[in-house]
Amino acid sequence: MGDDQSGGRSLYTGMQSTLESKRFSGKLMCQLLGMNCNVPTDICFSFEGFRVRGGQTDHHADGWGIAFFEGPGCRLFLDSKSAVESPVADLVRNYPIHSKNVVAHIRKATRGPVALENTHPFMRELWGRYWIFAHNGTLNDFTPAIGNRYCPVGTTDSERAFCYILQTLCRSFPDGEPDAAILMQAIADLAKEISSFGIFNFLLSNGEYLFAHCSTQLCYIVRQAPFPTAHLRDRDVTVDFTDVTTPDDRVAIIATAALTDNENWTAMQAGEFLPFRDGLPMRRAS
Repeated sequence: MGDDQSGGRSLYTGMQSTLESKRFSGKLMCQLLGMNCNVPTDICFSFEGFRVRGGQTDHHADGWGIAFFEGPGCRLFLDSKSAVESPVADLVRNYPIHSKNVVAHIRKATRGPVALENTHPFMRELWGRYWIFAHNGTLNDFTPAIGNRYCPVGTTDSERAFCYILQTLCRSFPDGEPDAAILMQAIADLAKEISSFGIFNFLLSNGEYLFAHCSTQLCYIVRQAPFPTAHLRDRDVTVDFTDVTTPDDRVAIIATAALTDNENWTAMQAGEFLPFRDGLPMRRAS
């Protein structure tokens, strides 16, 4: 579907690829990739196009990471090597892990050295759930007080922003997770607050929802029946989703820049906060 489907077949059974790749003219500091769907799905197709932007078709070569939610658990893969050089990326590329929520990131370092502790996405626990966060942009003079529970391990503005978000949510709702509408509004308010310090494109997930916030550039596509044939922008790879889906499957792919060149992606507006659940955007709010 967005990438493979519940039958467990990898999309590589439906791909045709060559070693040629297309030059992508991205100029942003990092790039984000997220997937949210209504059934566990693999992200092999999208990751194939995304990973080559980490040092081959683009310059985001200062580390990479990807997180897969599986029920209450979460698999997190990180490497400070570029995504095109990383043996861990090769493993992920060929391992069709099925998940309903995925967050990935390729880094162009602007704050903090190239190091594993500065590699996105970051993971923490809140209210008995894992939370995953990845950020694209730079925050200037963002030095909020951080409590003892959520402390940055690395030196990035991104991890500090994540810790601040979770700390604020924890203090605002000490009795536990609020209902969805209240939680979404609280995260939207925090996104607006932190955006005043600079560029704050991010993906945040708790395994049920995937929250996307756009400061400058973020887009998405929802794939559902009738499914298209998609062609990657950065690799000569094509997949016919009708071969690997059922009529009930639905997946949303969120990315800094469109991953395919023959589909219509929806650009998010500057300042827009958009939650996804079961493969659909829940609302569009600025």
